[in-house]
Amino acid sequence: MTTLAAVELENAPQGLQHEHETLFTAESVCFLAELISTFDKQVDEILRHRVARKMELEQTGGLPGFSSLTSRLREDRTWRVLPVPERLQNRHVDIGDLAPSDTERFIQALRSKAQGIQVDFDDGNCPTYSNQIKGIFNVCKAVRNQFQGVPPISKAPVLMLRPRAWNMVEHNMMVNGKEVPGPLFDFGLLMYHNGKLLVENKSGPFFYLSKVESYLEARLWNNIFIWTEQKLGLPACSIKATVLIESILATFEMDEILFELRDHTAGLNCGIWDYSASFVNKLGDRSAFLLPDRSKYVNMEKLFLQSYMDLLVQTCHRRGALATGGMAALLLPNDTQSAHYHSVMATVTRLKMLEINAGVDGFMVYDLKLIEPLQKLFQKHTLGPNQLHILREDVVVTPEDLLAMPSGGVTLHGLRYNIAVGILFIEAWLTGRGHFFYRGQVEDSATAEISRSQVWQWIRHQVKLEDDDRAISRSLVKSLVEEIRRELQDFLQCNTEKAKQRLATATAMFLEVVQKRDFPEFFTTYLNLDHTFLSSST
Repeated sequence: MTTLAAVELENAPQGLQHEHETLFTAESVCFLAELISTFDKQVDEILRHRVARKMELEQTGGLPGFSSLTSRLREDRTWRVLPVPERLQNRHVDIGDLAPSDTERFIQALRSKAQGIQVDFDDGNCPTYSNQIKGIFNVCKAVRNQFQGVPPISKAPVLMLRPRAWNMVEHNMMVNGKEVPGPLFDFGLLMYHNGKLLVENKSGPFFYLSKVESYLEARLWNNIFIWTEQKLGLPACSIKATVLIESILATFEMDEILFELRDHTAGLNCGIWDYSASFVNKLGDRSAFLLPDRSKYVNMEKLFLQSYMDLLVQTCHRRGALATGGMAALLLPNDTQSAHYHSVMATVTRLKMLEINAGVDGFMVYDLKLIEPLQKLFQKHTLGPNQLHILREDVVVTPEDLLAMPSGGVTLHGLRYNIAVGILFIEAWLTGRGHFFYRGQVEDSATAEISRSQVWQWIRHQVKLEDDDRAISRSLVKSLVEEIRRELQDFLQCNTEKAKQRLATATAMFLEVVQKRDFPEFFTTYLNLDHTFLSSST
């Protein structure tokens, strides 16, 4: 263990001594320590503010809404964000869920024709010490053109760096006697080692900001950007960030979030599963906000999600910011002549046309084989590099629209699917992976989040199954979990006692989290603080 002033840093994971020494120089550790010391109290304040907002909703029975305190800012049509940099003007297709510790996939993405890469230290990544160090080191190599057969960083797909969200801590570094905020650890190392080179190559630094819930959190990020630019001698306003609107609370503050980041924003992003899960998180105790089976009744054509996307596009384009859509999680079969291939392609095309018609400027894919077909789709149905000219003046969205739960019940298939995804996600984390493949698509923490949220909520409200009118209870879920564990043992090919025990552990952890009296705020936080995960990641 290295100790420097008030800093304690764990030694290098096995096999990563060179990477560790490269990243954690005396100078970079001093920079990290100062960054964290400067903003640590403010991070705690925004986390306490989240708790207070949720408690207020619970105690008053109130609903999220547009604040009267900031109405003048929303109604003022004159202000705009700074123009989007040239390298971000065309964001048609980005690659999503790319954990940079996966060197082979990272290199494939850098060689691809995608406009950008979501370099993901959050949803698609498992934040073991090894993964963080290897991932950040790989970013450094990409920026320095050290991967063979990869274009220079000024010509490669633009790197959209996604640090962990505010709810995550880094266990392997302490500053002033406290474990450090995960996003500051990631952001600080990425900026210290790559900021100047990205500016010099007019290729960043660009970021995705996960799970921002209020304009106060956007203000904190803006202050961090200003401080970092000054410390590293970078031009003012050179850092740009796209904020992922993944919370129902943030939807009512999109103008305010853009205003706080107006010198540093590249736009806003909308998805589906983290956002849907936020309803359970903030309002899940109320039967009026019972979310039906996601596999049958929840999609972007439902009023609450369509209104969210329409409002996001309108808000962004009105202010001169880009609006980007979610990630296509489906995987294309290799046989391009098969009926299955054409079925998957038709489904992806239909869903992405909804987003294009809504006015988005781009979206993400996981499967690299989808990049070129969806780029052609954009080129066929839009004009120019983006749709900033589509102002969506036709859109009128009310709070009631944003809070309108879709009708529908729960199927046994949907319950079983959610259980399987939740268990498989924990099993993946216990092996150091942040995403996995199941039934023809990629699953990550966003789909695991909605899966465990729905099972918790259905137990809480004792929802009846459409299939046979059985109430969803703890005993029913426990019996299904045991059935599914046996099925997953075959699916995962658990041929060793260690693999079987790991699946049994994941199953027990899933049951634990869906039975909690109080809803755990974030699945990843719960796992990241759990002794079982911490033991497995050392």
